[in-house]
Amino acid sequence: MGWHLPISLEAFPSLPPGRSKVSFFFVAMAGGMDVSHSGGEETGGMMGRCSHRPEMLSKVAYIPPSWASHLQLVPSHFFSLGQFPTPIHQWHLPGLPDGTEVYIKRDDLTGMQLSGNKVRKLEFLLADAKEQGADCVITIGGIQSNHCRATAVAARYIGLDSYLILRTNRTEVEDDPGLTGNLLVERMVGAHVSLVSKEEYVKYGSVMLGNLLADKLKSQGRKPYVIPVGGSDSLGTWGYIEFVRELKTQLQEGSTSGVTHFDDIVMACGSGGTTAGLSLAAHLSKFDAQVHAYAVCDSEEYFYDYTQGLIDGLIGGVSSREIVRIVNAKGLGYAMSTSAELNLVKDVAESTGIILDPVYSGKALNGMLKDMAENPTNWEGKKVLFVHTGGLLGMYEKVVQLQPLLGKWERLRIPEFVMQPDDTKG
Repeated sequence: MGWHLPISLEAFPSLPPGRSKVSFFFVAMAGGMDVSHSGGEETGGMMGRCSHRPEMLSKVAYIPPSWASHLQLVPSHFFSLGQFPTPIHQWHLPGLPDGTEVYIKRDDLTGMQLSGNKVRKLEFLLADAKEQGADCVITIGGIQSNHCRATAVAARYIGLDSYLILRTNRTEVEDDPGLTGNLLVERMVGAHVSLVSKEEYVKYGSVMLGNLLADKLKSQGRKPYVIPVGGSDSLGTWGYIEFVRELKTQLQEGSTSGVTHFDDIVMACGSGGTTAGLSLAAHLSKFDAQVHAYAVCDSEEYFYDYTQGLIDGLIGGVSSREIVRIVNAKGLGYAMSTSAELNLVKDVAESTGIILDPVYSGKALNGMLKDMAENPTNWEGKKVLFVHTGGLLGMYEKVVQLQPLLGKWERLRIPEFVMQPDDTKG
């Protein structure tokens, strides 16, 4: 589908003799050149200071933080894909409980085409795909899936084709899906799009659909690597284990608007991987913050069980119910917005300049503010970190609903007596 310029990033050599993995956190292999970085346990890690971030698209040997080194499925490498560390700044939201301060970590700024939280997971998943000899990747999601868009872009960056299974309405499954939002980016980078109806998705499930397409591609001589919905498996969970190392480093270095700790961390929960990685890492690193995950689909019980499976896959040794508070914030359902939710997204954008996607972070903020209004004493005097997980391109699907809420436009009427340019000439 289209013409592609292949980018070859093959396997890289191991650490040279005399260089221990204790002294060097990673070796960036770019164009055959060995670029090494050293540093302390917390400040010299993979995603600590900007100066320690390896060259874009380089494949890097991975060393986990000491507090996570006992976990299983420790990745051997990652691809440097995102713009890290993402900034943190205070977020002046109206109507907060007394003494409550909210800060926001901008994981919506991990890139432009690659924006959002999925980049952190893909850095590990795509390195694994390359190591297994894959020549293409398969993943699955909704018609405006941020994860599918990020996967298509990242795969193209490192020379892999992408095959996307996108879930849509049964009345539209036979038609060209168009070029709205994430679809435009996906199709621009040459992704192969296969549509399924929501009913087929429910009947067969994401795993069976992914395997079905994988078998088809294998019969054609391809070597596919299947990435689960949202990149949320135990390997992808390492993306948000690294998030916590990055956050701890930012706090230690004083690059968090003068804040030295956070009492609470808030995020949207849509597929479970971000929730599992962040909450497990906060627990293991003794971060001492309550993690709140506002679920935008399914139920609290589903996500407690799903995140438990991801934690158990790493032999995390802890119950999900002990390390994260999951709250139902799905409203009408996944990707379905109420007028109140869209008005909140609009009002926050107008008052603070932060645009939240209505599917994930918008619902999470709505849930958090409702929580604060109903239980203000639980939040009073707290420093809260809200994780913005991206999703701006998904806003385009909400244009029809948003347009009546957005005014402030007019036809500029030019009075007839206004002097014409030539009238100034004598």
